[in-house]
Amino acid sequence: QVQLVESGGGLVQAGGSLRLSCAASGRPFSTGCMAWFRQAPGKEREFVATVNWSGLSKLHADSVKDRFTISKDYHRDTLYLQMNSLKPEDTAVYYCAADPSRDCSDQSSGYKYWGQGTQVTVSS
Repeated sequence: QVQLVESGGGLVQAGGSLRLSCAASGRPFSTGCMAWFRQAPGKEREFVATVNWSGLSKLHADSVKDRFTISKDYHRDTLYLQMNSLKPEDTAVYYCAADPSRDCSDQSSGYKYWGQGTQVTVSS
């Protein structure tokens, strides 16, 4: 059974940094794709970044490129999202997602498993 548990969210001032973690169990972590999405109030869920099973192929949304970095730690079965130079428009609930597929999608429909989300609030 796949379980994803996010942590690391919080309140930070604009320009600050946060690192989100997603503790994963189950097959998708080692053989499939994992991703971060976010959803702001009144908006649709938005793709942030994805990484493939090897950790070598990554894709970041244009809105976060050069500020956010997705990574995996195989020893801890953990997915990370390092977020730097945060902006108020980054405020959202951030979700960890996983799927057994090796074709990593930037669409939420491409992921079977989801965490409960962690709130990130960036003040101006």
